[in-house]
Amino acid sequence: MNVEDKTVPGVPAPHRRTYSSVVLRELVRTDFKLRYQGSFLGVAWSVIKPLMLFAVMYVVFVRFLKFTDGTPHFPLVLLLGITLWNFFAEATTMGMQSVVGHGDLLRKIHFPNYIIVVAATMNSMISLAINLVVVIVFCLFSRVEFTWRVLLAPFGVIELYALAVGIALVLATLNVYFRDIQHIWEVVMQALFYGVPIIYPLSMAAQVSPAFAKFILIDPVAQSIQDVRWALIAPQTTPTTWNYVNTWWIKTIPVAIVLAVLALGVGIFEKHSRKFAEIM
Repeated sequence: MNVEDKTVPGVPAPHRRTYSSVVLRELVRTDFKLRYQGSFLGVAWSVIKPLMLFAVMYVVFVRFLKFTDGTPHFPLVLLLGITLWNFFAEATTMGMQSVVGHGDLLRKIHFPNYIIVVAATMNSMISLAINLVVVIVFCLFSRVEFTWRVLLAPFGVIELYALAVGIALVLATLNVYFRDIQHIWEVVMQALFYGVPIIYPLSMAAQVSPAFAKFILIDPVAQSIQDVRWALIAPQTTPTTWNYVNTWWIKTIPVAIVLAVLALGVGIFEKHSRKFAEIM
C-alpha cells in the first residue's frame, strides 16, 4: 500500500518495516482488548450480537414472512449473510472513526498513519473469523454437505475486506475534516442493508425483474456475500455474478469496483494524512 511512511528520522528502511509491523500488532491487540473492556461477557459479544440479530431476523422474515430460497439451509444462509454484513458495517465504521479516535497517538508517535485504519479493520476481521467458526459449527450440526467449493470462500472474504479497507480510508479522511460524515454513513448503511440480499433471497428480486436481480449483483457487497454463501453452504440454490450473469464483462464489474475503491482510498488518504495531526 503506497501510503506516506511517516517514520522516525534516521531509522533504516528494514527497521522501519519492522517498527510499523510492531505498531500494527500492538494497535490491533490493544484495540481488541479495549473494545470489550468493562463488559461482563467480554469477547463473547463478538458472537452473541450477530446471533441475537439473526434470531430476530429469523423470527420476523423466515417464520412470519416466510422468506426462503427453497433450500432447507436458508436459516444458515441468513446467518452467514448477517455475519458478513456485520463485518463490513463494523470494519467501515470503526475504520472511519479510527484516525480521530487516535489523534493523541498521531501527535506523539511517528508511524505510517494508515496503520491505524488497517488495525481497526483487522479487529473486525478477528470478530469475523470467530463468527465464521460459529457458522461452520451450525453447518455441521445441520449436516450441510461441504464440497470443494469451500476453498473459494476465502476469496469472497478477501474481496469484501479490500472493499471495506478502501471505504474506511476514504471515510477516515473525510471524518477528520467533517465529523458529520459519521451520521451520514450510518444512514447510508441502513439503506445498503436493505439493498443487499441479506434478509431476503435474491430469487425474490428476480421474480420482480431478472434485470433488477442482476443489477443488485453488480454491488460488490452483494456479490461477495453471495459468493461466500455459494461456496460454503448452498451452491445449488445461490445465484452469484458468475452463474447468473451471462455477459462476461458485467461479471468483472464488482471486482473492478473493489479495486477502484481501494485505489481511491489509498490515494485520498495518502494526500491528506500529512495534515491529520495538526488539524486534530
